[in-house]
Amino acid sequence: MKSPLEAPEKQIAEETSAKPQKPTASVIDTSKMSEGKRAALELAEASRDPLDDRGSFASNLFIGRYDFDRIYPWPAQSAEDRAAGEDFLNKLETYLREHVDPDEIDRTGEIPPENFAGLAAIGAFGIKVPKQYGGLGLSQFNYGRAAVLLGSWDGNVAALVSAHQSIGVAQPLMLFGTEEQKRKYLPRVAGGEISAFALTESHAGSDPATMSLRADPTPDGSEFILNGEKLWCTNGVKAGVLVVMAKTAPKIVGGKERKQITAFIVDVATPGLEITYRCRFMGLRALYNAVVKFTDVRVSRENMIAKEGAGLKVALTTLNTGRLTLPAACVGVSKRLLEISRKWAGERVQWGVPIGKHAAIAGKIAEMAGNVFAMEAMTFLSSSLLDRKSGDLRIETAMCKMWATETTWKIADDAMQVRGGRGYETAHSLAGRGEPPIAVERFLRDCRVNTIFEGSSEIMRLFIAREALDPHLKVGGAIFNTQLPMSERAKAVFTSGKFYAGWYPRQWIPGSAGRIDNLHSDLEAHVQYASRTSKRLARGLFHAMARFGPKLDREQLLLSRFVGIATELFAISATCSYAQWLLGQGKPSDEVLLLADYFCRSSRTRIDGHFAGTRRNVDKRGYQLTQDVLAGKHETLRSGIV
Repeated sequence: MKSPLEAPEKQIAEETSAKPQKPTASVIDTSKMSEGKRAALELAEASRDPLDDRGSFASNLFIGRYDFDRIYPWPAQSAEDRAAGEDFLNKLETYLREHVDPDEIDRTGEIPPENFAGLAAIGAFGIKVPKQYGGLGLSQFNYGRAAVLLGSWDGNVAALVSAHQSIGVAQPLMLFGTEEQKRKYLPRVAGGEISAFALTESHAGSDPATMSLRADPTPDGSEFILNGEKLWCTNGVKAGVLVVMAKTAPKIVGGKERKQITAFIVDVATPGLEITYRCRFMGLRALYNAVVKFTDVRVSRENMIAKEGAGLKVALTTLNTGRLTLPAACVGVSKRLLEISRKWAGERVQWGVPIGKHAAIAGKIAEMAGNVFAMEAMTFLSSSLLDRKSGDLRIETAMCKMWATETTWKIADDAMQVRGGRGYETAHSLAGRGEPPIAVERFLRDCRVNTIFEGSSEIMRLFIAREALDPHLKVGGAIFNTQLPMSERAKAVFTSGKFYAGWYPRQWIPGSAGRIDNLHSDLEAHVQYASRTSKRLARGLFHAMARFGPKLDREQLLLSRFVGIATELFAISATCSYAQWLLGQGKPSDEVLLLADYFCRSSRTRIDGHFAGTRRNVDKRGYQLTQDVLAGKHETLRSGIV
């Protein structure tokens, strides 16, 4: 039996994860919401999974629990797993270098047919698909290594391969498909038949409750008839098969109607399905992104993924795993841009010395180097944990996606600044006048969309914030829910008050990660800082709940600062664990420690800024200014333009 004197941090984590779970009492008062907003919230809540009973490192940061032993020692890829991927990765690297011309693809907006065939021949379209279904059967870690290679060479091919199997047919079927579905479709997509994921609509992006594409059952229930349109379906132009999210008939839950979204596998050759338009973009000019129209498209019930109404769960779970591909590709492009900057800063002489000797440029390169190191640590830590099925990693993958894509954009911007005019000039133009065709501007254009793909940075912050609040909502959310009877709310006050009387004082006790075996003292100092700061984070989040109550969900900028703090703590912790593993592998200690120490110190300054912003900011004034601008005020801001 669990003692009532056990650490409240453990209790709150266990309460968060109990299975089966009753619906969470929400801190968000839905009684005053519009019907559309309430429907969107209820749909999202119904599709959320409880945290796994083992939790995760990042999820616990928000409750002041710092479990460094979850990620230390570094969960290194096994020698057997690494060897399993070597042959394919060598083939992929050789093929990219010898047969894929990124600048020509960018210029023409097309990936040559021979590249589709060549990638299929080496197994690039079935990297994680099990061998019994015609794939390579490689791990997430090896898939991430492939994404690094692809990202470092060409964003268009990286997007093609990633969208095909990270969010296309392969991943949803491996997670939720029946054996019949796997036997029918996985060999097709592993062999090179391109797949795509159709979720977004012109009025439904991050808010799936507004989805309009319908799937109505036939009278005998054996088929569904799809009508509607999907927007920005990556790979749609070349796809032979799609995963389609559609609205199906609502069901009644607790006397209330609940909207349902269902996932289907749809062959592109099905009558009534049309690719009506190819979308074009600032970067990724060979992205095969389509508008897909469905007119009385008949789909067999056997093509439903999971059960009716589980579509959003399929989509979110698929994205949780698929999101790791983007940060891995970001590691690749960031390493390439760092190398370009390193060489140029050593070669380009201004005022008698290489520009890398000037502090302004040196500062940019130091920041690039530290961030690349941390990005790799976070991404492959999460990949390894995913391979080991080490708990629910939705927060880790979301943090990786958000942090890596934003950091890569900054690296690309700094690389262009380091290269100056040569960074802004196209590779074709550089070659035309006899200089090396270094395509910094292409890398910058291509990586910009990463902060939008598969959940924008803003949505990632809201997603992480909602998960961060989850344990607190389970303890005290009923207090703020005006739709509950006063008797239930009063009971919640007593229950949560008793809980927080034990939990809250502990957040003021100086945090310590405890004794950590074989961790270098320089790294241990940063780990102990992270442990202390997780308690400060937990206090801050609790204070925000006490201050704003049911209105906390509106304080999105405030919540984003708490998310920023937790993400930096995750980055520091992953970096220290990774650095110690590298030291154990015989890497030069002076190099590894300088790199890790620089990143951690830089990260700590960002954390200080986030904490300062939680206490003093201009959020309210900014919101009022925005409403004025939207209302047409401040006419001077619009005058004098064409």
